[in-house]
Amino acid sequence: MNSLELGIVGNGSIAGLIDEHGAYQFLCLPRFDGEPVFDALLGGEGTFSVELVGHTHSEQIYLRNTAVLKTTLCAGEGCMVDIYDFCPRFSARGRTFRPASFVRRIVPRGGTPRIKLHLCPKDGWAGGDLGVSRGTNHIRYRSEDGSRFRVTTDAPISYVMSETQFTLDRPINMIFGPDESLSDAVDVVTRDWEERTIDYWQEWSRRLAVPFEYQQAVIRAAITLKLCVFEETGGIVAALTSSVPEHAGSSRNWDYRFCWIRDAYFTVTALNRLSSVSTLEYYLRWLRNVAALTDGGHIQPVLGVGLEKDLEEHIVERLPGYRGNKPVRRGNQASEHVQHDVYGQVILGAAQAFFDERLRSPAGEADFRLMEKIGERAFKMHDQPDAGIWEYRTRAAVHTSSVLMCWAACDRLANVAHHLGHEDRRIYWNERADIIRETIEKGAWSEARGAYTGDFGGDYLDASVLLMCEVGYPRSEQEKARFRSTVDAVDAELREGHAVYRYKAADDFGKPQTAFTACTFWHIDALISVGRRDEARELFEHVLSRRTRLGLLSEDMDTETGELWGNFPQTYSMVGIINSATRLSMPWSEVV
Repeated sequence: MNSLELGIVGNGSIAGLIDEHGAYQFLCLPRFDGEPVFDALLGGEGTFSVELVGHTHSEQIYLRNTAVLKTTLCAGEGCMVDIYDFCPRFSARGRTFRPASFVRRIVPRGGTPRIKLHLCPKDGWAGGDLGVSRGTNHIRYRSEDGSRFRVTTDAPISYVMSETQFTLDRPINMIFGPDESLSDAVDVVTRDWEERTIDYWQEWSRRLAVPFEYQQAVIRAAITLKLCVFEETGGIVAALTSSVPEHAGSSRNWDYRFCWIRDAYFTVTALNRLSSVSTLEYYLRWLRNVAALTDGGHIQPVLGVGLEKDLEEHIVERLPGYRGNKPVRRGNQASEHVQHDVYGQVILGAAQAFFDERLRSPAGEADFRLMEKIGERAFKMHDQPDAGIWEYRTRAAVHTSSVLMCWAACDRLANVAHHLGHEDRRIYWNERADIIRETIEKGAWSEARGAYTGDFGGDYLDASVLLMCEVGYPRSEQEKARFRSTVDAVDAELREGHAVYRYKAADDFGKPQTAFTACTFWHIDALISVGRRDEARELFEHVLSRRTRLGLLSEDMDTETGELWGNFPQTYSMVGIINSATRLSMPWSEVV
């Protein structure tokens, strides 16, 4: 049975998910949101596995502070095989080398292991067999649309193609990538790429400004977030999978391989906290294009990593789904939604670039003019109904979290205007922020509930209002008191054990049955902000204990079993590890 005990390899161009026994479960080409060549995660036949005769158990780790995955297969009589998987990434000839390729090295470690290679790529969502031809040391695959890729290897081609068992008496190397010849022997290229990829990731990790406590959890979260950045354009995907359901039988199966502006903002902010500003620079380029294309008009909440607007949602009928949970979807209807929080997320995502002197191309006057157009749109739409942060499909309301982000847009524009020396614009944007603040206090606060509610005039609680502390909203004593009361209400009503639900009211698909892990982290941060650090730490450490063996999290969690559900790895959740760890950790100055 499939599970989310998956390792991730990637390089900013592609990413693959590999199970604990070394089998590829999901990988798309030529980029994150492309066609799946491996689809076993969703019940398909596409995979790449190494079968060890007499296999008894497996072990899996990442090489320290890298995205290089090592899986050890064990059998009787001391037979052991190490599988090293990675996507090459390093500096070469003045640029970052990150091809749409992955590398697999299979190394005998003990005994006389016999293995069988099962290499079965498929032709995307259609799932047909690919055209196959062989060369002296490669296998070429051809899809219906004419695109080609190859596997170059020093393994016996005949054994690979016929899936014949053979004795592994030496390391074998396999490079899966574009239909191009290598510059040297495959074993030489493989070892060179592996060493340089390890060096890249360890050097990148070394530069992170990690907190004193929870260092390994934070480093793994940061590497995972970086693997979700499509560096060609700067777009950041919400997750690397499609259609892993929020819980069994829920039909809440969505395609998350796209760039939600909201999720991307949180990713950029988390990496900024660790002083990894390169992601901000990539993302700023992507945002500049979004702002220029929309020119102050409607911004859809989710786009393709290449700024594609048409993400029409389709059901893939041929695939039975994760653990048999249909439907499998490609595309996402949220691209058609109206979600007003997006304007705030754009400006929040870009704000640091106006102040950070480390950037090669910091934001300036032209960017400010673009952002002001988005700010005008935020002010215009702040009190209008939308689908909200949770993307309701059949109802609209004035959602508190959307209004909050419109406030944040105007508030940050005032800060930027002051920094650029435009005092008239600072006053202008402060006035608009004050108007929206008054709207929130009148429309979102419920005396009856003693809390800010999920939408104006409603009475249900929604964990997204906890983002008030994230964006610095509570400033007056009244607002701080109301926020503390809201935290108490969320704790009493939306928290179950050590996890927090988004809401408990029924939505388009009934009542949620799993907790939303990002909301748990928002609650942890809110507890810290109101001085309840011990409770926050207990909650945080419990969530850490529910990560996979490799330290990763998905979108959702079963509050009774702790089992992970939802798309994987979820950037929202990995962001939460970084944010909460940095807030909870004792400072380095108290230790060294």
